Amino acid sequence: MRFMMLMIPNDYAAANADARPSAEAVAEMMKFNAALKEAGALIALDGLHPPATGARVSFSNGQPSVALGPFPGAKEMLGGYWMIDVASRDEAIAWASKCPAADGDMIEIRQVFEMADFPPDVQAAVTL
Repeated sequence: MRFMMLMIPNDYAAANADARPSAEAVAEMMKFNAALKEAGALIALDGLHPPATGARVSFSNGQPSVALGPFPGAKEMLGGYWMIDVASRDEAIAWASKCPAADGDMIEIRQVFEMADFPPDVQAAVTL
């Protein structure tokens, strides 16, 4: 089963465009990442630049509207992710619980849809 673990750093919504983690924080996170890899669970991972450097494209009546970061009023912003392949949601939770996160950080765990999760009519509609 594939799961995406979404890192939501505390106060990342207010981070400056040039905010970067410390070398110590990166070293600790790399140990966690290496453990995921050694266990054969890691598929992919990436950290994201602060929201101040991002953009949001929203849609209304089929028309796009662009807002450039930062995003006032936002409280929780994505800081990075891990894509993992494990046997269960409980195993994904166990991995997330081992992350060397800072106080106030949060990891949201979401299972990735597999084609088998959909009924036949939806599967038939998928063409790549």
